[in-house]
Amino acid sequence: MNIVMKILLIILLAFIITPQVFAQKERKLIREGNGYYNDGLKDTTKLDTISFGKAEVAYRKALDIKPDDFHWQFNLANSLYKQNKPDQSAEEFEKLADKTTVPAEKSMVYHNLGNSMLAQKKYDPSIDAYKKALRITPNDPETKYNLAYAMKMKKKDEDQKKKDKDKDKDKDKDKDKKKDKDKKDQNKDQNKDKKDQNKDQQNKDQKQQPPPPQNKISKQSADQMLQALENDEKQTQEKVRKAQAVQTERSKVDKNW
Repeated sequence: MNIVMKILLIILLAFIITPQVFAQKERKLIREGNGYYNDGLKDTTKLDTISFGKAEVAYRKALDIKPDDFHWQFNLANSLYKQNKPDQSAEEFEKLADKTTVPAEKSMVYHNLGNSMLAQKKYDPSIDAYKKALRITPNDPETKYNLAYAMKMKKKDEDQKKKDKDKDKDKDKDKDKKKDKDKKDQNKDQNKDKKDQNKDQQNKDQKQQPPPPQNKISKQSADQMLQALENDEKQTQEKVRKAQAVQTERSKVDKNW
């Protein structure tokens, strides 16, 4: 065998062996991923993010070898969901929904997509996903239950939002009432201040006003009063003269004795 033939044989063997090697490595990674995934499911009382995280790493390595494998992508999406990463798992399930045409696979994808949306409290997308799953497998009891639960949670959320909205409206009404009351109180204070100012001004004006003039008598009354005074004066003088005359007379009599 010449050297050219040897080289061609080596190349041919490489093409034959390499896929086998990659396939063995892929299966090994998948077994590891599934093992970690099952370990995470053992204790149902807690979320074993460590085991599911290791499963995610193994599945991603397997997908590096076989990128379009539906089952490894499905397992990867589930491992993300189990790590409480519903936003990332939802992205993976949405990709898978467009890749498979097998009814059973498509139904599982929509069911898990619904779970991922529900975990994010995205009720409408979760309800839509569950309904798509039930169109394929109408009698699936778990999907029916999850759909009913999602619808119940949606109604509860809507009722709470309505309650919060009504509460906000009541708060706004109370604020408006308080504003009206404050405005009325302010007007009362302004009116009171105005009244007090007016009263102070009135008192000030009264103090500044001159005293009221004394009562004046008429000219006729004054003349009468003057005439009365003159009459009194004449009577007084007449009495004085009479008294002096009497005294004079007495003096004369006494003297003549």
